[in-house]
Amino acid sequence: MRVLGIEGTAWAASAAVYDTNADPDSIFIETDAYQPDSGGIHPREAAEHMSDAVPEVVETALEAADGPVDAVAFSRGPGLGPCLRTVGTAARALAQTLDVPLVGVNHMVAHLEIGRQHSEFDSPVCLNASGANAHVLGYRNGRYRVLGETMDTGVGNAIDKFTRHVGWSHPGGPKVEEAAKDGEYVELPYVVKGMDFSFSGIMSAAKDAYDAGVPVEDVCYSLQENVFGMLTEVAERALSLTGSDELVLGGGVGQNARLREMLREMCDQRGADFFAPDPRFLRDNAGMIAVLGAEMVRAGDTIAVEESAVDSNFRPDQVPVTWRSDEESVARWREEGSEVKGAEATVEIGDERVTKRRLPKSYRHPELDARLRRARTVLEARLTSEARRQGVPTPVVYDADPEEGVLVFERVGEADLRERLTAVRVRDVARHLAAIHGAGFVHGDPTTRNVRVDGERTYLIDFGLGYNTDDAEDYAMDLHVFGQSLAGTADDAEALREAFEAAYAEVGDEATLDRLREVEGRGRYQ
Repeated sequence: MRVLGIEGTAWAASAAVYDTNADPDSIFIETDAYQPDSGGIHPREAAEHMSDAVPEVVETALEAADGPVDAVAFSRGPGLGPCLRTVGTAARALAQTLDVPLVGVNHMVAHLEIGRQHSEFDSPVCLNASGANAHVLGYRNGRYRVLGETMDTGVGNAIDKFTRHVGWSHPGGPKVEEAAKDGEYVELPYVVKGMDFSFSGIMSAAKDAYDAGVPVEDVCYSLQENVFGMLTEVAERALSLTGSDELVLGGGVGQNARLREMLREMCDQRGADFFAPDPRFLRDNAGMIAVLGAEMVRAGDTIAVEESAVDSNFRPDQVPVTWRSDEESVARWREEGSEVKGAEATVEIGDERVTKRRLPKSYRHPELDARLRRARTVLEARLTSEARRQGVPTPVVYDADPEEGVLVFERVGEADLRERLTAVRVRDVARHLAAIHGAGFVHGDPTTRNVRVDGERTYLIDFGLGYNTDDAEDYAMDLHVFGQSLAGTADDAEALREAFEAAYAEVGDEATLDRLREVEGRGRYQ
């Protein structure tokens, strides 16, 4: 089977033909990239470029094909509406002219699938790092679940905002990578909330530092260390939550050598496998559209022309994954012995005590790593005890050594919540979170991995990402993080989330739930 793929979500007008009988690496890809004269991508100019370039790249791809095509696949979203409509029109016309099936492909799922298929991994976690998007995905129950995502803007767009401020032309990522080679570390914000993250604060701080006279190469170096450190950390948190030991990278920002180095080093430290596709499959390209399109055709997942409208905000978790077996979604929890390796620390489990060691993360800059380990150790000790004073079951803190990143706790619970998920338990978590929110602080990372249970009680543990706050947005993020962890670990996630939110509504502030709806509806995939 031969599938013609057409990509055009933003800047790259691209076409490719994939022959399922040939080596996937041999896919012919023709791309004509839009290059703005200054600043970032201008939607009108990008759409005009698509109108001119799509017919040419398609013609070239078809000429290179070794025979007729059997289906036409196109990027249906997410992306810039004017660009998507241009590509969608071309794909519909071709499918009707050639009398072959039409396939509407989610651009972000295609980034994931090209890595999964080339790596031959079973069920990896995927970090997608592209211009307009940044998220961590894991497969469960027929869909790719969003385990973590940006709370404001995509990673590439965030970097471009800084380079526009400096006066550099688009794209900014390669210019930051080059300048960073001569830089030294300066402190910038680092924001991780569970498996979610935010770039707005660090970009404002980077602009201010540049305006204050900090050498641009130092700002670029520190931007990479912090932004990519955040992405690597949330990827490790997703591996820990899901029990996976496989990670694939997708998206154009994945071409950055420092990001790939960090991810590879993190995986090596925890004994996981890492795969990054060839750069031509990382940046926007029609090859990945054609490859996923072929899988969808084999599964009978085609679309009628009249139902093929594009969707600029097409989330990956809206896509039924028809080409994979649900058997692959079974979590592979590691057996817990006397030592457990979490995302952030190694935990030694004794009969009555638990010793938690935040060991240095070699992928992070030493200065940044030391700052995070110390601050999180202090916060975890303080907030664990404060939550206990609010009536929330937590372990007793016996000892804390912030400089070494070591904490000694009472041993609590028999298992993680992810292994014993019930409506009763998630309602307990809701009430516990409402109690600490009422006391003016957040947990920061309330996942099903950071809740322990036994026959009688439900305990909150691991307050290392917590902090004091009176902002409903911060409280809502606690609820959002827990909901995402349910999606990644529960078979009946929606029902459990409804039970969780209903219990929070009974004892918590309704304003927090209102803000949660805002967080969920921001459309971060635009």
